[in-house]
Amino acid sequence: MKNLILAILFLFSGVVFTQNSIDKLLIKHNKESVPYISTDSLSAIQNHTIILDAREQNEYNISHLKNVIYVGYNYFNLETITPLIPKKTSEIVVYCSLGIRSEDVAENLKKAGYLNVKNLYGGIFEWKNNNLPIYNLKNTETDSIHAYSKPWSKWLKNGIKIYE
Repeated sequence: MKNLILAILFLFSGVVFTQNSIDKLLIKHNKESVPYISTDSLSAIQNHTIILDAREQNEYNISHLKNVIYVGYNYFNLETITPLIPKKTSEIVVYCSLGIRSEDVAENLKKAGYLNVKNLYGGIFEWKNNNLPIYNLKNTETDSIHAYSKPWSKWLKNGIKIYE
């Protein structure tokens, strides 16, 4: 019985530690100028929301959420977004690997007058960590996830880590 209790405490502490660590990472790198949306909340409204991928093309090619618009990060251009999303009240969620680059893109959208912009908490890594589906360029579900870099890949717990 004692071993069972210790095992449960160990598993619970791992979940709490991971969550707190992501919290700390995002607090360190983000201004929290854009509200977060959880993976559970986004999965519930995914079909009725505009989702933007703010990673680089090679990351998107390996793995992305279904029915998203690729906007990139390094070469993000607001002028290409306006014709795609003319309605400033549209519900928009931006994601990247963990939610850091996506905050920058989301801030630009807010400055341009978009009113309902959110940042996916934990990004595509948290999406996959919660066993939600990821797709490749052929729109086929995949377990391969572009892991951005070796140091950042520690946040990706599920899936096959791909580096390029």
